[in-house]
Amino acid sequence: MTDTHTPTSEDAQSPEERRKLARRTVLAASSVAVTAVGVGSAFAATDGTTVSNEDTAAASASASEGACYTLTSELVEGPYYIDADKLRQDVTEDQEGIPLLLTLKVIDAETCKPLRNAAVDIWHCNASGIYSGYEEMGSGGGGTPPTGEPPTDAPTGTPTGPPPGGGGGHQEPTDDTRYLRGTWHTDRHGHVTFRTVFPGWYQGRCVHIHVKVHVDGEWTDAGYEGGHTCHTGQLFFDEKSVLLSAEVEPYASNTTTRTTLDEDTIYPDNGHAGGLLYLKYDRHHIARGVRGRLTLGVEPDETNNG
Repeated sequence: MTDTHTPTSEDAQSPEERRKLARRTVLAASSVAVTAVGVGSAFAATDGTTVSNEDTAAASASASEGACYTLTSELVEGPYYIDADKLRQDVTEDQEGIPLLLTLKVIDAETCKPLRNAAVDIWHCNASGIYSGYEEMGSGGGGTPPTGEPPTDAPTGTPTGPPPGGGGGHQEPTDDTRYLRGTWHTDRHGHVTFRTVFPGWYQGRCVHIHVKVHVDGEWTDAGYEGGHTCHTGQLFFDEKSVLLSAEVEPYASNTTTRTTLDEDTIYPDNGHAGGLLYLKYDRHHIARGVRGRLTLGVEPDETNNG
């Protein structure tokens, strides 16, 4: 009996090509599985119901954890940066709000290698839209925070004039408070994690976190000295998560007109390359906590002060 066999593309491959293909398949599957376990372990809800800012983001982003990323957008520093040398991972202090566990991975965008011992700064406003060090300026530098009943509709609004806290030159601090600010170093895998709270909002800006990455400096008992700033950017939150946070105190008492992500004049509207965070949380109980993560592709030899 003659065995008739139709050649396939797999038949046309050499043994070496088939081995490479099999190895790539195993590596991709392993990457997805390992990262999925890590993400799902934080802020687990009793009913296990979670949501991410993209329905398919978790799997695709996890698979590319060790892969090359595009260069992360450089954005303005804003007027409220303070080089406070607060070397800490937990920046919460006494601030109320939804717990946020923020993990960033810093890599060289050209070589895709992780940057070890880089200094990463984060700073952001509290649930009422106030920055530490600038409490006298009120909500985002826009005056005294408003009072009264919160709006019943989804907060919207188109800003007029320069957005407070977004552009413009640096302003000197008005007080000694330093909550929701901190600096920590990346590990050998380029990772750094902060504990903070979900930011609030203020007039003219969407919900965001500021970030800086410093390299080539030296860690001392006094802090991080020397080197240069290779990245200045901002991290953003999708509308679904912000609207859910607005239903929880103390965010629900923030009656300031909120600028949406689409309305914001600073967000570059280019997704995760522009700083849009991958988020994980229980959509029925967001108050229990949110996990945010993002890989920052930077140019370590460049200086970007924002």
